[in-house]
Amino acid sequence: MTSNRPTRRAVLSGGLLAALAACAGPETARQVGAPALRPTEAPTVSLPAPTPTPAAPPRPQLEVMAGQMLMLGFPGAVLTPDNPVLAELTERHLGSVVLFSAGGASNVASPEQVAALTASLQEAAASPLLVAVDQEGGRVARLGPTRGFPPTLSARDLGRGDPAATRAASAEMARTLAAAGVTLNLAPVVDVDTYPANPVIGSLGRSFSADPAAVAAHAAAFVQGHHDVGVLTTLKHFPGHGSSRGDTHAGLVDVTATWDAVELEPYRVLVDAGLADAVMVAHVVNTAVDPRYPASLSAATINGLLRGELGYRGVVISDDLLMGAVAREWGFEEAVRRAVLAGTDIVLLASVTHGARAHAAILAMVEAGEVSEARIAASYQRVQALKARSLAAA
Repeated sequence: MTSNRPTRRAVLSGGLLAALAACAGPETARQVGAPALRPTEAPTVSLPAPTPTPAAPPRPQLEVMAGQMLMLGFPGAVLTPDNPVLAELTERHLGSVVLFSAGGASNVASPEQVAALTASLQEAAASPLLVAVDQEGGRVARLGPTRGFPPTLSARDLGRGDPAATRAASAEMARTLAAAGVTLNLAPVVDVDTYPANPVIGSLGRSFSADPAAVAAHAAAFVQGHHDVGVLTTLKHFPGHGSSRGDTHAGLVDVTATWDAVELEPYRVLVDAGLADAVMVAHVVNTAVDPRYPASLSAATINGLLRGELGYRGVVISDDLLMGAVAREWGFEEAVRRAVLAGTDIVLLASVTHGARAHAAILAMVEAGEVSEARIAASYQRVQALKARSLAAA
């Protein structure tokens, strides 16, 4: 129903104008009251239009988010129609691949071939892929001279020189990777060389130095050299593999008695400097941190030590979950389950044949209520942020 009674606001407005006119005299009254308001009219007030709140982007389906949490190795130097990685890309929304150069299933034959392979992978993927490789330099370089790629220096060799020289050598390495279509290097190694006879670190020249400050300086230069060219990097092997006496490819390695807190210092420096694109977590056991699980399956290590104490907010990548250290001790599905519960964002598996099982294991965890969909979404968002940085840097 519409009322003809003047509003309280109109009456007050009219009364205020009349009072001003009475105080000011006839001439001023005409000025104050012009144009005059009829008693039933209210003054018009123009208010700024409210700024619309941007709608949150819709959350992708759980199947998509789970697929983006996987990084798989696959066979072949050419992407043929029967290559199993195609099913992972098209059916399970695979987010990342890793290239290998050993054995009959090698992905690496020549610079031109690798560039064509990675281009084919990107074309087949529904969204941009992270294409990763272990290109540390020296003895650990999947793109090596025997396949037509330039020779590289080991971390130990670089660590004997100046960080500026390390940055220059790193940029050269990154140019090789970028030309081959690699977007993420699974390097540098930031393990402190506390045990030079270490069968998988020290003895292979994979550490820059026994001095944590020198490791941090050269690792920072390595990362910056890659960034100069637009390639992202991965710090490894958290929380430190330099003191180990065994090989996690073969079985569990316990560093409880040999690990030292100084092994965290390079990570602390690089995280604080904003130079940690991604961090790979090792399969080493340290019962002082977690009495039950190796670092790669340990919430105390990933969410407690790395994200909590060091304040790291980026992508966490597991070391290969098919390695003996975890596969023989926990079984495949349980290893995937524990890695996700621990806070891992990308589960790395050297063989594509395990992709469907890993994807199903993540979905089953959500369906069983073991982990929330929001937790999976958090990993998805971190992975997408890393991919966005990769695209922006290219």
